[in-house]
Amino acid sequence: MTVDPVDLLRRFEWPDGVLRVDELEAAGWRPVPFQSFVLKVHSRCNLSCDYCYIYEMADQSWRNSSKVMSDAVIDRTAARIGEHARTHGLTTIDVVLHGGEPLLAGADVLGQVVTAVRRELPLSTQPQFIVQTNGILLDDSMLDVLSAHDINVGVSIDGNAEANDRHRRYADGRGSHEAVLRGLNALRAPSYRRLYSGLLCTVDLANDPVETYRSLVSHEPPMMDFLLPHGNWTTPPPGRDDDPSRTPYGDWLVAAFDTWYGETTRKTSVRLFEDALNLLFGGHSTSEQIGIAPAGVVVVDTDGYVEQVDTLKSAYDGAPATGFSVRDAPFDAALRHPSVAARQLGIQGLCDACRSCPERDVCGGGYYTHRYRAGNGFLNPTVYCADMLRFVSHVRGRVSADIAALKDATA
Repeated sequence: MTVDPVDLLRRFEWPDGVLRVDELEAAGWRPVPFQSFVLKVHSRCNLSCDYCYIYEMADQSWRNSSKVMSDAVIDRTAARIGEHARTHGLTTIDVVLHGGEPLLAGADVLGQVVTAVRRELPLSTQPQFIVQTNGILLDDSMLDVLSAHDINVGVSIDGNAEANDRHRRYADGRGSHEAVLRGLNALRAPSYRRLYSGLLCTVDLANDPVETYRSLVSHEPPMMDFLLPHGNWTTPPPGRDDDPSRTPYGDWLVAAFDTWYGETTRKTSVRLFEDALNLLFGGHSTSEQIGIAPAGVVVVDTDGYVEQVDTLKSAYDGAPATGFSVRDAPFDAALRHPSVAARQLGIQGLCDACRSCPERDVCGGGYYTHRYRAGNGFLNPTVYCADMLRFVSHVRGRVSADIAALKDATA
């Protein structure tokens, strides 16, 4: 049998093939149970966004996956979620209906998933359901079903028409902004407003950060978040190179942060910004973008295969795989996967440079997906290291200046 030299090399990349979970457990380490379950109810999309980590990057497993999660996989996934909740005494969980574009599965399938999960959960576990969508298929009939099942709705949009349509287009090149606005307007109507969870925006250096922020705020989201485009040291994101003196993404985030932070009346919550502030004051983050809290996210694809955080598809083919399926193993099996354990080790899961960094506890080494380098794996700083240092140090400076001013005013 011929051995692929690339596959052979990856056996020695950290953490796969290097991190020994049995040794960690012998030393007293215990995994943190999953509390966020991302269910890939549909594996295809009605847009062709050129930065999509599912369709446009290294892992192309979507080509061989079922389009829609079957009844059998839905039932088995729900049973595994209930099993995990009972085993670990979970009082709350999040269930994210995802894709592809999850609304392509149809309202009936979405309702079926929610009903199945509720049926399998113990009474002591309170679930929150959310569908993350591009918004194009949101209309009154779809929203009626989502409302009936208490499914919250998050919408992806990158700003105004010019900003959004630079990347978020149909396969024929048409922009999606107009269709997204129709969906957003339907969601914001009084009958459905309670379902409105927030907006996700991928940072594009070509888009003005202040204008992008203000455009998003005009849709009156209760929450929004800025996501850095996926890339790594082997395949850098657009505009990011090895020069640590250049911080284009950090500068972008700083400009958006200053606009948000400087508002007399806060118009919305921005998760990345609030997480940074919480961490500066010794609190916790609510996402894997920042901080060192143990990762608690697990993904189930349409065929029932259990995956790590799916953004790992941007690193290399097969990166998110755990080797388990809901058909044959509980979620606890995936907790012992080296890459899952690595994302739960906190400071011990960081490289030497990150451990000694003064912004370690806030930055947390950056997003795990963005740390990959072919040859040594994920034991690196994020490819956005310089940008994260720029952003975090700026936020620290703003807060420190405000605290100093308050002390002077009360002296």
